[in-house]
Amino acid sequence: MLSLPHASPGMQRPQRGLSLVEMMVGVAVGLIVVAGASMLMSTQLVENRRLLVETQIQQDMRASMDIITRELRRIGVQSEALALQTLWVSGSGGVLENEYALSPTATVSGVPVTDMGFGYWQPGAGFRDWGFKLENGTVKTLLSRGGWQELTDANVLNVTAFTITPRNSTLLRLPCPKLCPDGTTGCWPQVQVREFEVAMTAQARTVPGVDRSLSSNVRLRNDHVRFDPAAAQICPP
Repeated sequence: MLSLPHASPGMQRPQRGLSLVEMMVGVAVGLIVVAGASMLMSTQLVENRRLLVETQIQQDMRASMDIITRELRRIGVQSEALALQTLWVSGSGGVLENEYALSPTATVSGVPVTDMGFGYWQPGAGFRDWGFKLENGTVKTLLSRGGWQELTDANVLNVTAFTITPRNSTLLRLPCPKLCPDGTTGCWPQVQVREFEVAMTAQARTVPGVDRSLSSNVRLRNDHVRFDPAAAQICPP
């Protein structure tokens, strides 16, 4: 009886290659991994681009709002000599009567507008006219005799809303040492704190769906003091 020789422990079995099914499964798994990585990278690039655009919009809006706030605070400001003559006199035809104009609602407190003109005294140049308005998705500023120029970048921002709303406080009586000739306080001067609420909403030109809103409260440097310009003195003698 013949017997087959036993394989020695050191002998290796012949290697076996991949079958067609195993290769197809491996390719499919690799494609799924590549597709997932591509989608993740694409999403990351889109989010990064969106974040950069949001940051740029926020910075541009903040820079524009800072300029608007700084200029509005100067409304009606004059040189010291002129201020002593006309700044506080209501009805004298001085700057106080025309220190700012809101179109189309004049100076009604609480009514928002998109167009505003004003003026203030500039050292070395005298009294100059300034202004802000929204036109074709761009906020523009009036640089006195330089004309209207763009304040926001039309290639980056599309300003969908821009409003300036007066927020004037209630008139308060300033006490005088004596009563009026009729025994009342009706001739005493009055003071009013003047503020504006500036609001802006804009969206990105290049990336849809990216929009931001910004608002700021601006208090004028000079409070409005009213008294009778025909009177010889501010307070009754």
